Amino acid sequence: MATAKSQGRWRSKNRYVKTQLNVMARRLVHDDLDEIAERYALRGKGEAVGFASFVTKGIMQYAEHNDEARRLLALFAEAFARDRDLYS
Repeated sequence: MATAKSQGRWRSKNRYVKTQLNVMARRLVHDDLDEIAERYALRGKGEAVGFASFVTKGIMQYAEHNDEARRLLALFAEAFARDRDLYS
């Protein structure tokens, strides 16, 4: 856990471009974020969250004009809804 002083420096430095996101997540999610970060040469779990958001948004946009992307996105959304308790 970061000290109050270092958190204050981070907030001051990034106040116009970032907000801090503290989320309690299951160990499975932490492990998945570690794997994503390693596989795609990211700088840790925080960047993996940003990457996951970027990829999801990209698939959403692609699904607007591609049937296969729309189908895959619907499958992932359905699977997540079914198994929500494992991930949330």
